[in-house]
Amino acid sequence: MKKGQVKWFNDAKGYGFIVTDEGQDIFVHYSEIQGFGHKTLIEGQEVEFEVSETEKGLQARNVVRL
Repeated sequence: MKKGQVKWFNDAKGYGFIVTDEGQDIFVHYSEIQGFGHKTLIEGQEVEFEVSETEKGLQARNVVRL
């Protein structure tokens, strides 16, 4: 699992980016946010996640808000 911070997240569109502790930008989709209730992220929020490589680039999977 990697750790990082939410760089930005557009609630209306349901996606955004996480920046890893190493400075790498990772795409995140709301469907990968774990937990109950409204699946959103807040800028600056600490998260833990897995990374997978897709045809469009790196994407966060199994995102857990810390």
